[in-house]
Amino acid sequence: MPTFKLVLAYDGTDYIGWQRQATGVSIQGLLEDALREFDDREVPVAGAGRTDAGVHALGQVASCALDRTIDASTLVRALNHKLPLDVRVRSAHEMAPRFHARFDARAKTYRYRIWNAAVASPFQRRYAWHLPASLNLEAMRAAARCVEGTHDFAAFQGQGSEAATTTRTIFQLRIADCGLRIDGSSIGGSRIDVQVVGDGFLRHMVRALVGTLVDVGRGRREAGGMSDLIASRDRTAAGQTAPAQGLFLASVRYGRELAAEP
Repeated sequence: MPTFKLVLAYDGTDYIGWQRQATGVSIQGLLEDALREFDDREVPVAGAGRTDAGVHALGQVASCALDRTIDASTLVRALNHKLPLDVRVRSAHEMAPRFHARFDARAKTYRYRIWNAAVASPFQRRYAWHLPASLNLEAMRAAARCVEGTHDFAAFQGQGSEAATTTRTIFQLRIADCGLRIDGSSIGGSRIDVQVVGDGFLRHMVRALVGTLVDVGRGRREAGGMSDLIASRDRTAAGQTAPAQGLFLASVRYGRELAAEP
């Protein structure tokens, strides 16, 4: 049974999230349904991250084992033929049989988009949080530096989490003013990207971090108070959970030793 690593991109707007549930259409469910037709049996699919309803992916990773022998490029074409156009398999790689998309992940990168302009862009409304008031990016960056490292992130954990521990390591948290150009001309706004790289994330953790950083950018809290907030482990002391549509699972990193032998 060949084991494959699938890299997917999807627009999560119309889906209940990655995980298959009793009702609603999920990304996992779409992929398993497509593989069932292809392999003539139930094919369990594991995902690297359980993105929530409305959250997107640029580089979600899934793993599955098939009964039939097939090369990776043919598998990509077959799956994309069956999947809706807002869910695409970008690539497939045959892996060692023990490979698991979730348990073997070493780091994940999430990217959150903010559209910072007086008027919302019609081109960003499904993929960014519109904030009309200007933000102090330097203050946000100062607060972000307090987040990097290994901490107990209970203050940023959403309800319903089943995590055994709330300690995580954030390798990098960067805030960039990207701007935006369409056909060479400005459409009158600025896109701000918040990029977070960590060894794992709690439920709603990235969105709660972004909501808190936005409070700093608005001048509603001091950048220097971020360390005390983390130490408090109090979710009610942190900022709001940022809207789902601005969040993307950008990429997942794995160890080289997990690749199948040529």
